[in-house]
Amino acid sequence: MLIQKWEREILKSKCNPMQEGVHCIIHVDADLSDVIPYLNAELGGDFCSDNPPYVTFKIHGKLLTVHPHKIAINAIKDEQEANKIANWIVRQINEIWENKDNIEPTYDVPKKPQPLEVLKILPKTNCRKCNCPTCMVFATMVCQGVKGVDDCPELSLDKKKELEKYLKASILGRDKKVSFSD
Repeated sequence: MLIQKWEREILKSKCNPMQEGVHCIIHVDADLSDVIPYLNAELGGDFCSDNPPYVTFKIHGKLLTVHPHKIAINAIKDEQEANKIANWIVRQINEIWENKDNIEPTYDVPKKPQPLEVLKILPKTNCRKCNCPTCMVFATMVCQGVKGVDDCPELSLDKKKELEKYLKASILGRDKKVSFSD
């Protein structure tokens, strides 16, 4: 286990004191520098660097940045959500570190699927059977890893294969849905 102890710090925005959301800093007891390229490879970072080492993920509208000795999370609505996301990212870091021998580390940022390209493949019926108000919202959620190919009940088998092929070219090719739940 890489991270054994951590502390969470909740901060209000200094540049916008009227903002309702909060920011969270997780101070960790380990140097995360070596796990950063593994996190990038497994979770598909939006930005990644080896000097200085960091990786940033945009997940569910939140920015999570893993630095060598801390993790920053922005746009959190409250302490409960901060706890949920903090537990999730610490768990991800520890699991990925334990499995590092089976992962090819990289600082390269993988190609991200584009919502308009996904939308072109969808039936565009806005049927709401996927629990999204429109197919565009569904396409965006697919690109964020929240929804998967099987979540569109109106998608024909041929279109499902086409969408899977498109997603395979990106980090979401594993059809991995990201959930902050425990």
